[in-house]
Amino acid sequence: MALLDHLGVTVDDLARGRAQFHPVLEALGYTYGGEAEQGMSWHCGDETEIIIFAPHEKGTGPHVHGTVGWQHLAFAVDSRDEVDRLHGIALDAGWTAVREPKLYPRFNDRYYAAFVEDDNGIRLEFMHNPRRQG
Repeated sequence: MALLDHLGVTVDDLARGRAQFHPVLEALGYTYGGEAEQGMSWHCGDETEIIIFAPHEKGTGPHVHGTVGWQHLAFAVDSRDEVDRLHGIALDAGWTAVREPKLYPRFNDRYYAAFVEDDNGIRLEFMHNPRRQG
């Protein structure tokens, strides 16, 4: 099975991107990998890496949710409390709440999630969707 190896995201301001992404990714268990030319990365063990890049041309954003391109990236977490905690960390780091933590019965009666968006229109979801018992 093919798994996601890495995800690269371009942000308008690299310093601001680091200020917003670092606390969230660290809270998700990612480790800061450092800076390279025009970008920086975080990794989760030897697995998935998330990289943010500076734009080739300033002022080309932000991305508008619902247009062609990025939709959102969802992180599955172990509990509703973890969804709430990550949502709070993101807001403290300057992300905007798109949808507060709540149940989403349109997905199923166990699906609990929160959605945040950064200055660039990059949207993340923190979600807990436990298996049905029995």
